[in-house]
Amino acid sequence: MANGKIDVEALERKYREEREKRIRTDGREQYRVIDAQHSTAFLDDPFAPEMPARAARNINVEVLLVGGGFGGLLSAVRLQQAGIDDIAIIDRASDFGGTWYWNRYPGVHCDIESYIYVPLLEELGSVPSKKYAPGGEILNYAQMIGRKYGLYDKAIFQTTVNGMVWNDEAARWTVTTDRGDTIHAHFVCISPGPFPWPKLPGIEGIETFKGKAFHTCRWDYEYTGGEPGSLELDRLHDKTVGVIGTGATGLQCIPPLGRSAKHLYVFQRTPSTVGVRDNRPTDPAFLASLKPGWQRERMDNFNATISGQSVDTDMVNDCWSRALSVLNGLSGDEPETIEKRKLADFRTLDSIRARIEEVVDDPDTAEALKPWYNLMCKRPGFHDEYLPTFNRSNVTLVDTQGNGIDRITENGVVANGKEYPIDCLVYATGFEFMSQIDHRMGFDIVGRGGRKLSDLWRGGYSSLFGLHMRDFPNCFILGNAQQAITPNFTYLHMELSRHIAFLVEKARELGIRTMESKAEAEEEWVAKVMSFGPMRQRLQKDCTPSYINNEGQVTELDIRNGFYLGGATAYNKTLADWRADGSMPGLDIS
Repeated sequence: MANGKIDVEALERKYREEREKRIRTDGREQYRVIDAQHSTAFLDDPFAPEMPARAARNINVEVLLVGGGFGGLLSAVRLQQAGIDDIAIIDRASDFGGTWYWNRYPGVHCDIESYIYVPLLEELGSVPSKKYAPGGEILNYAQMIGRKYGLYDKAIFQTTVNGMVWNDEAARWTVTTDRGDTIHAHFVCISPGPFPWPKLPGIEGIETFKGKAFHTCRWDYEYTGGEPGSLELDRLHDKTVGVIGTGATGLQCIPPLGRSAKHLYVFQRTPSTVGVRDNRPTDPAFLASLKPGWQRERMDNFNATISGQSVDTDMVNDCWSRALSVLNGLSGDEPETIEKRKLADFRTLDSIRARIEEVVDDPDTAEALKPWYNLMCKRPGFHDEYLPTFNRSNVTLVDTQGNGIDRITENGVVANGKEYPIDCLVYATGFEFMSQIDHRMGFDIVGRGGRKLSDLWRGGYSSLFGLHMRDFPNCFILGNAQQAITPNFTYLHMELSRHIAFLVEKARELGIRTMESKAEAEEEWVAKVMSFGPMRQRLQKDCTPSYINNEGQVTELDIRNGFYLGGATAYNKTLADWRADGSMPGLDIS
């Protein structure tokens, strides 16, 4: 951009060139599958106490909740508030927390303002210590919810569901576990989270490396030194470390690794956008200003702002809200609007690239760290210590120019034809996102007539609100396909948990045995989801590969099996209007 004028043709050409370097025909299939059926060092729980022996359980409950993260916790709380206390919660972890249980790597923080991310703050009578709270503090909040609402007595930890089958005669789900349990439930509510399993790149030689290797969500503090919450890893002072991945996780763990290791090699395929986070302690004046209902108001305000709606005040006023309010405020398919959005996106990324030049001393390193794609092609990153880390003499960026790593050997990593000997290899390679439903949950759901949910997913998802599925009565999945998407996942969980509690309460009040969606209602909802297909294709067809666009391979099936793109505000209103109707339209009820 010269003299404030954007050279659109040059930028489009650069974006296209950078995308073509990275595009692969195998899409997300390029990653290695690891799951509970293939227990490895990448899945073992380093945070759990030794699994205590216990007898198998055979119990009956009104509602079984699978997943002890915020989705499961919120559902349990809303059910209790609706007077439904006959519940059980299963999780393979040894405590509540979900993603915050597993992700305890050094530097982990929420990248959404914690005042709107951590749920039930008013009910807990607490406010996070910082605008962006550290992961350990968020984990403590999850456990605080469990204690306040008596959920530990209902929890079955260190237990993995391995089967779920509908019994039409009994109108119950029969759920089995890896510890011999059999649980019969009138309703099941599954909250697997959007990122349930770590993923590894499909790099030749991963299994041959003889040094220490682990994924960031199974951080090995026994090897690195330090502990969750600490930024000093004292056992790495004599170690050469390599980290693969420069996405949202890499941005956070690379600074403490650079501070602690004798030498750190950062292997990069695609750079992230790195905006200013400006994290800071919670202001006492802010605390004093809070009035009843403040958190829901702030959540609604954030979601309205990032959706491009007109608001009197941007309460959160962070990089998310400032950038997305401009981009999403320019919605529409008119040529003039499309052009304005394109220019706004170019300006946003130009400022991010300019910041890199200002912060990073070495010109070649700065150039390699520049992202060349539209803002929402990858999850935006915000960090204050990531870029300065590359000014350290013991930190080397190994930019692979979009090609990725050549291979891994017994002693190191080969990139750009050169081997880098290392002692420790950290995979900051993220998680499976919207993978096959049976793999994402770790089990398949078998509905009426033996129909498997995995078959429904593969053939093209069909649902009402992403929540009800025909032939799968009394079964709800949170964070599912065909539901809304928002950067603040807990905002959606708040509404979905309220909706599920309403459904179960209505079932008890009206003596409902089963509820499931009607075929015509599913067809109407699928049509709404698909109506956003042209917009998604337009916004993502030129994107650099990432999990957001199936690594550059957006298909009709990806759109159908993806999210409702009308926005969380519109989606939540749809659910609220449905509840207000009172007749439960679109459901078959017996």
